[in-house]
Amino acid sequence: MSTNQPSRTTHDAGDAPDEGPLDARRRRTVLIAVCVALMAVIASVSGLNVAQPDLAVTFGASQSTILWFINVYTLTLAALLLPLGAIGDRLGRKPTLIAGLAVFGVASAVAGLAPSSEVMLAARTLSGVGAAMIMPVTLAVITSTFPAQERGKAIGVWTGVAGGGGILGMFLSAALVDVASWRWLFVLPVALVAVALALTVRSVPDSRDVPRHTFDTVGALTSVVAVVGLIFVLQEGPERGWAAPATLLALVVGVVAATAFVAWELRRRDAALLDVRLFGQRALAGGSITLLAVFGVQAGIFVVLFPFFQAVLGWSGLLSTLALMPMAVLMMAASGLAPRLAARVGPRAAMASGILLAGAGLALMAGVVSVEGGYLSVLPGMLAMGAGMGLAMTPSTEAITGALPREHQGVASALNDVTREFGTALGVALLGALLSAGYRNAIDARLEGVPGATADTAREGVANALDAAHRAGPHTRAVADAARESFVDGWQQAMWAGVAVMAVLSVYVLARGPRHPGPAPADGPEPADATTGS
Repeated sequence: MSTNQPSRTTHDAGDAPDEGPLDARRRRTVLIAVCVALMAVIASVSGLNVAQPDLAVTFGASQSTILWFINVYTLTLAALLLPLGAIGDRLGRKPTLIAGLAVFGVASAVAGLAPSSEVMLAARTLSGVGAAMIMPVTLAVITSTFPAQERGKAIGVWTGVAGGGGILGMFLSAALVDVASWRWLFVLPVALVAVALALTVRSVPDSRDVPRHTFDTVGALTSVVAVVGLIFVLQEGPERGWAAPATLLALVVGVVAATAFVAWELRRRDAALLDVRLFGQRALAGGSITLLAVFGVQAGIFVVLFPFFQAVLGWSGLLSTLALMPMAVLMMAASGLAPRLAARVGPRAAMASGILLAGAGLALMAGVVSVEGGYLSVLPGMLAMGAGMGLAMTPSTEAITGALPREHQGVASALNDVTREFGTALGVALLGALLSAGYRNAIDARLEGVPGATADTAREGVANALDAAHRAGPHTRAVADAARESFVDGWQQAMWAGVAVMAVLSVYVLARGPRHPGPAPADGPEPADATTGS
């Protein structure tokens, strides 16, 4: 499938080019439809995190099995995004979206009624397949439906939902678990799917690519193997150990498959699933690297924030999730404002401003956080980070979608989504490891005089330490204080690492970011793009 040469794009009855431009009211309905569909997918990524203890009790499952309930969805979603995004371009974006919603809705209902671990795993895998059909198409519908002057604003809304929707979904999921049971978690995605399906059938136009080349089956298969291998390493490395045989095998398979994918796509050139030569463009490279780093840091921060709220401050899961809402709301608002800023100062300056603001928020959290200061010691940094990420994500997303021609927006959208998923997995793995290492290094000096068995348990993590403190007799307060203070030390180490990432990223974007906005022409980017960076 070409991502560089022209293919003929046809539009079914009811699509914009046959009717003329869609009116403003219908465009709003289309935007609502795809954002509701996206919200269902995003909410399901994080929803089960709040129900891990309940799932373990219901199914008598190990922690490893529970993590697979969560991870198999993300793994399947990430692996199938590129192939299904390309298929959606060929078969039609509206029927692909409808089919994806149907698969996702049925799978979510089965998961909610699952009688066993095996059924739950199968349902979550099928949910990932449906999500991989939905997610790239939602953004492709926007880029192929909205006129150029309104596209940035619509992408800003989509980006806000993609960035902040996970927090909102986690909050609603936590509320459902608290007032009912974990099975009610799946009522939310099923309800969202029903709404999205009704709006899609009624209002979303269809378009499809009539390709000049056969589907790149080899590229699709190698991309799936590469993504599965590399995401598996990032998900399972912290749990199994980075030197474990399964981790090392997955790493080798992932790297070999990724290398084979790049070599094959270079050989296919204009018939490639993804023309990797396009990464020579400033826009595509800058947007992808920015999203990878920004989503990585965001995911890593959540790894830090939740144990801070729950273990250090002693909050419930629902209250901890509610504490993240100001950050999510500001992120979504900033995503909507980002297109105006990009139009005024250019996408490169807008991206760099957001990155620097997010970095300042991380530095503020690292410098001010304390056990005594509690939530108020981290809130200003959270707000700055949320605003900065919102400003950076929208022009980055638009840079990626604008780098590929209109008829290949499914591939562009899938690339955008794969980048986000890789960033999330990478951030959780790396910042989580830094937090754990910082905690262990800091707590050793604070456990002097504590009995060996209690000290060994305390070194495993802050939650383990606080649990052991209840049985530590006269050392109860000393162990609890040591755990909380050591967690803050580990927090600071992770935050400063995030600041370093944002600093390097800002320099890269200022030097190599997209110079000016503008979608790619219908026949693909001009050769000059690789040097001018348009």
